[in-house]
Amino acid sequence: MMTDPYAILGVSRTASADEIRRAYRKLAKALHPDARPNDKVSEDKFKQVTQAFKLLSDPEQRARFDQGEIDATGQERPAYHFRSRPGGAPGERGPSGRFEDLGDMFSDLFTDFGASRSRGQPMRGAEIKARLNVSFEDAMRGAKKRVSLSNGKSLEVGVPAGVESGKVLRLRGQGHPGRDGGPAGDALIEIVIQEHPWFRREGDNIRLDLPISLKEALFGGAVRAPTIDGMVEVRVPAGANSGAQLRLRGKGAPKGEGERGDQIIRLVIDVPLNDPELEAFIEDWTPPTDYHPRKRFMS
Repeated sequence: MMTDPYAILGVSRTASADEIRRAYRKLAKALHPDARPNDKVSEDKFKQVTQAFKLLSDPEQRARFDQGEIDATGQERPAYHFRSRPGGAPGERGPSGRFEDLGDMFSDLFTDFGASRSRGQPMRGAEIKARLNVSFEDAMRGAKKRVSLSNGKSLEVGVPAGVESGKVLRLRGQGHPGRDGGPAGDALIEIVIQEHPWFRREGDNIRLDLPISLKEALFGGAVRAPTIDGMVEVRVPAGANSGAQLRLRGKGAPKGEGERGDQIIRLVIDVPLNDPELEAFIEDWTPPTDYHPRKRFMS
């Protein structure tokens, strides 16, 4: 319920008629239903702003409010017994149950969003925004997923292969319905790709840390490694250290026209814990005299 029309418009009680008019124009443009379709909160605020302006733009009604004779809705206060004026108080609603649209009073008020259009002219519906969570594999391969919208629709969305997180897909005509026969708005679907436990995307490439045993690192050999296409066999070179990289051409993310990036595998030597034989071997092992693992850090 509106209690203070000055506060509703954001003006002081000594504001001039021009200041009140400017304050109303600014608020009405921001809150008008044509600017914010299907926004009940803004519509209610617009009605309050309109009612406040109707009261304060009438010098006689404003004076009566300032003197405490009427309340913010234009109704007589209990302490006064003035006869109601013809046509009803400024706060009364019309036959439609809605406050008058003051666009008729100020013909240029809503030109920014089409108030100059005649009533009944078709108007496009508002957009609907939604998020769609997609697995890493589905994002790389492409998939069909369903998404539920705030208007109650459930739609199947084609997730393109190689899509990146944050990409917005536009579904034409799946938003809020239009007004007065206008077309429906669009649905904007933001793709959110879930993190994968071992794959990481870097541009068009996919990275993977691949654990190998100490024996595989020393002697090399064929090992199996995961890709987004399934398991493949890769060859570890003899004498490989942690951090060495292998490149699988064409096993990365799709990048258009049938091309794909690469998968880059970083080898990580995995040493078992609580292996008495390995511990005994290392304890008796003497490294070469010229060997030092941190030699490059020394000046």
